[in-house]
Amino acid sequence: MTLDALIKNRGPIRNIGVIGMGYVGIPAAALFADSRKFEHVYGFQRDSPSSGYKIAMLNKGESPLKGEEPGLEELLKKVVSTKKFECTADFSKIAEMDAVTLSIQTPFKNKDDLIPDFSALNDGIRNVGKYLKPGMLVVLESTITPGTTTGPARVMLEKESGLVAGVDFALAHAPERVMVGRLLRNIREHDRIVGGIDPVSTARAAELYSPVLTLGKVIPMSATAAEVTKTAENTFRDLQIAAANELALYCEAMGVNFYDVRAGVDSLKGEGITRAMLWPGAGVGGHCLTKDTYHLERGVQQLGKDLLDYPEGERSLFVLARTINDFMPRHMARLTRDGLARAGTPVKGARIALLGWAFLANSDDTRNTPSEPYRDEMLASGAMVAVHDPFVAHAPGVTLTPSLEDTIRGADAVVICAGHHQYRSLDAAQVKALTGQKHPVIVDGRNIIDPDPCINNGFIYKGIGRGDKNNHPVRE
Repeated sequence: MTLDALIKNRGPIRNIGVIGMGYVGIPAAALFADSRKFEHVYGFQRDSPSSGYKIAMLNKGESPLKGEEPGLEELLKKVVSTKKFECTADFSKIAEMDAVTLSIQTPFKNKDDLIPDFSALNDGIRNVGKYLKPGMLVVLESTITPGTTTGPARVMLEKESGLVAGVDFALAHAPERVMVGRLLRNIREHDRIVGGIDPVSTARAAELYSPVLTLGKVIPMSATAAEVTKTAENTFRDLQIAAANELALYCEAMGVNFYDVRAGVDSLKGEGITRAMLWPGAGVGGHCLTKDTYHLERGVQQLGKDLLDYPEGERSLFVLARTINDFMPRHMARLTRDGLARAGTPVKGARIALLGWAFLANSDDTRNTPSEPYRDEMLASGAMVAVHDPFVAHAPGVTLTPSLEDTIRGADAVVICAGHHQYRSLDAAQVKALTGQKHPVIVDGRNIIDPDPCINNGFIYKGIGRGDKNNHPVRE
């Protein structure tokens, strides 16, 4: 029997399993469960010491994601109360599903060797293969190295199940395209890239995602093209941020305001003209942009190593962009040291108030936060660092000070690494009074405060891209 016939015998997709209850899996499962097209959704989560707590929370309709996520907790309560969604650690229930998606992180342990850590994803794939039945659909949503779906993932599924992809079950890659802070909106409104290993798999995956789309539409392509699309779109965004960061460094060196330059560049408009720039900042964090470049680089080395035509001996433009963005926390440390030097305060023993541990404004997502390398460099220089974040309750390896006032009190330097709305309303006079310093340093890594009130109150101001202000006269 052909795969097409197996799927027709099974009928429409009714029961869905989502493996991985994180920033991607939770909103996806909730939206699937909210659709009238589907009967029941299981969220699969390992009952591990680090993340097993999510099971009970989700089954009470509570979101483990504590940043601002409009509509998510309300939707979870709805789908739990209607008994259309349930979270479980019992992976044997995969056998009851018509379709299973995997949303599991795929980091790099060492970016230099281009070897990704697929251990968690591989465990998930093997679990699916163990319970895979004829006619089922398996979709990888994780960002993966091009060639993974048709290569290692297919091999593992076939080995565990004894079935053949494209003959006994459908297999596709449909990469997530979400941003923390607007998860539900992104899933509904962004177009969905769907790449099957064959046309039947692509069509079945399109059937899965179409009911949750509002403004978005399905864009079908091959599995490998979908993998390249996902890695390329994040690589390109990282490249754009790096261009803004490099220009900000240039503006600092030349004594001009990056944000004036940006507004001027953006003013050039007309048919076929696109000059809009992204924003510079204290660094790029998150799970995607910090590693997807390396998935793309690894993909071309594996799939096109002997075919790639590229300037001999030249470094990859994409990897260079990653290096620039990784440099920005070090630049924040440089600005902090320069500010302390102007204040006559030795770095060793200086008290730093670090505002923002999450990588993104108004979020609790701390994955690959640029605040961490900044903190580590300042600690290595002998400074003392107190960390505040209104959205982050716990973070491995860091002690968070709950009170913003207590974090700032007695600080020699106040350093803003995240653009949380609480930090946008800081009052210069009040902050200075809390520090108790004649000339406290303030370093703005997100361009969220007006430098003039700070300067007028005796601060030594430093800001990313603010060459017009970074060497201001100190007000006595």
